[in-house]
Amino acid sequence: MPKAGDLKRGMLIDFNGIPHVVKKVEAKSPSSRGASTLYKVRLNNLQTGQKRDESYKTDDMLKEADCTRVAVQYSYKDGDMVTFMNMEDYSQYSLNEDDLEGQIGYLSEGLEGITALLMDGNVLGIELPASVSLEIIETSPKIKGASASSRTKPATLSTGIEIQVPEYLDVGEVIKVNTSTGKFMSRE
Repeated sequence: MPKAGDLKRGMLIDFNGIPHVVKKVEAKSPSSRGASTLYKVRLNNLQTGQKRDESYKTDDMLKEADCTRVAVQYSYKDGDMVTFMNMEDYSQYSLNEDDLEGQIGYLSEGLEGITALLMDGNVLGIELPASVSLEIIETSPKIKGASASSRTKPATLSTGIEIQVPEYLDVGEVIKVNTSTGKFMSRE
């Protein structure tokens, strides 16, 4: 059973007997002494797609949703449907693009390390690997003599997402991106 302070985006919790996925977690530190940190959590109902906002204290215990975790690989996208293949029995699971809000930009062809969350044989959602490797397809030219300082520039990656990268990177380079924060980690 996770505590509210341990919640991360993409986790599944049981809310009133219905599985919900955590879409956003915001920590609010109160100004008064002795008050505990509050966590504003945005949940999506995995059966109806309805959004819900809840507030929890750091030590509030939450129940994890009872679901099966299966290793899958990203296969392809057809219209609004995204298909994944089970790595053990090669069965396929499809999810609507809307169900993958915030995750679709990290999916590249043949990406492994993804975990599908299944309940009663139906896929509820996916958990991405901690980081993915993507190629820079568009950015301003690299700056000669740029150091590994904190100065950044926008770059468009092979999946279409845009992130901030250090000035010394150029088009064609492959980089590691953190899937939970969406930030540049390192050069491949």
